[in-house]
Amino acid sequence: MTWTRRAAEFRRNHRDRLRQLAHQTRQVLLLAGATGAATGLTVAIFDRLTADVLLDAVVRAPLAVQVVAPLLGLVVAAAALRTVGQGVSPATSDEYIRAFHDDGGDLRPRQAIARVIASIATLGSGGPMGYEGPSLYAGASIGAALERRISKVFNLAEPNVLLVCGAAAGVAAIFKAPVTGLVFALEVPYQDDVARHMLLPAAISSATSYLVFAALAGTEPILPVAGRPPFNFVDLGGAAVIGLVCGLLARAFIVIIREAKHLSSRGHPALRIGIAGGVLGSTVLLGHILSAQNLVLGPGYGALTWALNPNRAIVALIVLGTLRVAGTAAVVGGGGAGGLFIPLVIQGALVGRAVGGLFEAQTTSLFPVVGMAAFLGAGYRVPLAAVVFVAEFTGRPGFVVPGLIAAVVAQLVMGRASISAYQSPGRVGNLEQRLRLPVTTALDLEARVIAPTDTVDDVFSQLLQARQQSVVVVAGDRYCGLVVATDLAHLDRGEWATTSAADVMRCDVPTAQPSWTASDAVRAMDDAGVDRLAVCDGDRYIGVVAAADIVRLGELVTDRRRRH
Repeated sequence: MTWTRRAAEFRRNHRDRLRQLAHQTRQVLLLAGATGAATGLTVAIFDRLTADVLLDAVVRAPLAVQVVAPLLGLVVAAAALRTVGQGVSPATSDEYIRAFHDDGGDLRPRQAIARVIASIATLGSGGPMGYEGPSLYAGASIGAALERRISKVFNLAEPNVLLVCGAAAGVAAIFKAPVTGLVFALEVPYQDDVARHMLLPAAISSATSYLVFAALAGTEPILPVAGRPPFNFVDLGGAAVIGLVCGLLARAFIVIIREAKHLSSRGHPALRIGIAGGVLGSTVLLGHILSAQNLVLGPGYGALTWALNPNRAIVALIVLGTLRVAGTAAVVGGGGAGGLFIPLVIQGALVGRAVGGLFEAQTTSLFPVVGMAAFLGAGYRVPLAAVVFVAEFTGRPGFVVPGLIAAVVAQLVMGRASISAYQSPGRVGNLEQRLRLPVTTALDLEARVIAPTDTVDDVFSQLLQARQQSVVVVAGDRYCGLVVATDLAHLDRGEWATTSAADVMRCDVPTAQPSWTASDAVRAMDDAGVDRLAVCDGDRYIGVVAAADIVRLGELVTDRRRRH
């Protein structure tokens, strides 16, 4: 009888859990759809204002205006980031990747508004970058904001699920490519993995966003490509060659862009923006000399159409690629906001077109499309998203096989290099993920400390009340040392009232820097044989990080997100 009752209770509990899971799954899918709809509408407004209003006016303006416009865009972008964003960086796609690994990060509305304004100014004035970065960032911000609100009502099965849904929706809308948005958002956080546990809600969000955007902007492919790709060994071998060349050039492109990112935070802003504006203006002039039309301003779809003409000389293609790399690097170095997805695609198409012209390929559409997949897949380490993008972007799924070959070869050439510094090699366990978080995530700003003049009696009382093994010694705002409970055992009990903390503290224990990760702090604690470290900026004391707080870091992050 007892066994029968237990079996019935087990089945009842199992049914209850399944009902709860099904209910929660329906809620998540509804929230994913809402995120996609909101993102699709937002991206449509962003695209209309940036491309159809601002950029169209700049492209139609006299050459003198086209030369000066990018400089003015950088000025407006810098002002928006400094005032509205309170000094926030211009990063967009990188912020999504960082937020993904930082349990939602800090995608506050004020930051999102500042970055979107900066993106409109940069791209609307002709900055040669892509619209996908701001679109992805806007969607991720919408998803993160919704997730913060609903987390107060119920817990999602997967953290950051709406963040990923928003990112997928942003890319799906701006490229009119729902599968590309889905795969890119799942693939880009990692170098060798995908966030496959978020597949279904991200797919719903991506599809919903595409439908909303397409209802407003139409369903035509952004760049239809004519022709049917051949499927013979010669062309497949050519795809491998293009993958090799694109991998090598993508490494150089990444070095240039990373150096530009580094320069964007150095020197006086006025000087930096002035130099970037001068470089951009020069590239615009040289582009007009090359073709008597605009080849540098904007994301580059017109330049790509120009380059696909079979009559273009290989030297002209190389010059165009160089001008666009210089322009993109100038925008990044000048603090402009935009995406690097499309610049990678344009460079890949130019490489493919040049290689095809060098070998006098009969099918002029195959090699440029293969180059797109190879260069994009190598730059962001997203071979699947690159191949899917080629099929959706061009409207020619027959390019998938040669594109996949080129993307794989380019990926092998790239090694561990990536255009984003925030990508993780792959998914890790809960503890490993916590150890990669910044040490400031576990920082205790109100930890109890003692003065150098306090007696050992006071120290012992403090340790006993706080139930901890060590305590930090601070004089004013200056760190002095660490008193460890086990060290007090060697001191005679009668001397506790006359011995100061300064006499027994350890001065050889390292201090943590704000730039450290939790893993760095744990390693330093282990080497010193202590359970906590003072976090200092130089000699100035900031707070304390303890091993126990790092162990429950996931709990702390969740609590902080709910409070905000």
